[in-house]
Amino acid sequence: MGIITLTTDLGHKDFYQAALKGSLLSLLPAVRIVDISHDIAPFDLQQAAFIIKNSYHYFPKKTVHLIGVDSVYNKETRYLAMKYKGYYFIGADNGIFSLIFDDQPEEIVEISIIQDLKFLHFPLTDIFAKAACHLAKGGKLSEIGEHVDNLVEKKTLEPIVDDDSIRGRVIYIDSFQNVITNIHKELFTQVQRDRPFVLNFKRNETISHLSWHYNEVPEGEKLCLFGISNYLEIAINKGNASGLLGLKADEVVRIEFLNK
Repeated sequence: MGIITLTTDLGHKDFYQAALKGSLLSLLPAVRIVDISHDIAPFDLQQAAFIIKNSYHYFPKKTVHLIGVDSVYNKETRYLAMKYKGYYFIGADNGIFSLIFDDQPEEIVEISIIQDLKFLHFPLTDIFAKAACHLAKGGKLSEIGEHVDNLVEKKTLEPIVDDDSIRGRVIYIDSFQNVITNIHKELFTQVQRDRPFVLNFKRNETISHLSWHYNEVPEGEKLCLFGISNYLEIAINKGNASGLLGLKADEVVRIEFLNK
């Protein structure tokens, strides 16, 4: 009876994740709970948004995506539920939704479920869990909140582009230590115009060939490619690109396109 995914910064050490899952199962025993990630760095909206944006659409329509990142109680923060492209999302209105969505959701409500005062500091187990279970069993958004028109906006650093170059930044390091930048395949193709290129990054390292897969180069060699996210990645075949190349989040990378 319905699917609820979880993306949080709760980690695995403490009881918080168990409390959230137990709350969901108590409210809706037949629900299917899927962990997207609980390893988001504390309060890191950019990291959470990248993971959710690249995973939510693989689930069946009407899946409820519960986001518990930077969601502790704050009287200034709204808790929202919304429908976007046939999926439901629940989370704090802290800017994360503007990082995930490319356009406006079809419907947004500010959740009006009354929270048990003893859980005031941990809304995931009460407000979010109740809203998620309501939607997972086919309930309407209008039954759990009042309609709102806007979301808190959070800006991201976009690549700097001119006719012959793109200057981007590292936005994510995955568990294989592949380095993912904010340079999208569509932007790269648009600026490249079939020209050769040189990718420059830290320690005067360069790459001038776009690979299709990680094993296209010998083990231990660096490469760049557009992975499943369609953002440009810097990797080492069966190696630790982030550590060996000294690339961390927010490092600058530059692509120069050469005129033939």
